[in-house]
Amino acid sequence: MSESKYGKYIVTERRLDSRDAALPPGVDPESVTDTPSHRKILGLDDLVLKGSPYTECVWMWPAGDDVYPETAEPHSHAHDYCETLGFFGTDFADPYALHGEIEFWIEDEKFVLTKSCLIFLPQGTHHCPLVIHRVDRPIFHFSTGPGGAYTQEIAE
Repeated sequence: MSESKYGKYIVTERRLDSRDAALPPGVDPESVTDTPSHRKILGLDDLVLKGSPYTECVWMWPAGDDVYPETAEPHSHAHDYCETLGFFGTDFADPYALHGEIEFWIEDEKFVLTKSCLIFLPQGTHHCPLVIHRVDRPIFHFSTGPGGAYTQEIAE
């Protein structure tokens, strides 16, 4: 039987990506991406699949005061590419309800996210910190950008 021509384009398990590769030596990627508050499910970029854009998918889990609030991304940063972020609630009866509260900064403006949303960040736009204040039901989060690898310039 011949090997599939397009099967390599279907990624079904977690692989080392550019965010994992950027961690300090000796830090296990699972220790920062599988925590009581969230779990990175899949990532895609040039390291995972040559030529693909940067994409990351994360589940945020319900938990109590011993976990939240949590600053999932503490540093204000920008990218040399545009980025799209998504936060989606999982209530099929009310898909626009986030069933949680997430604080997200764009430049010097604070937003409190309580509804499912997409966020577009033009190239060079500083964003974060991202603080998860509450998760009542699982929240699906993704980020994507046309860069082949996740890179960031941290604000001073």
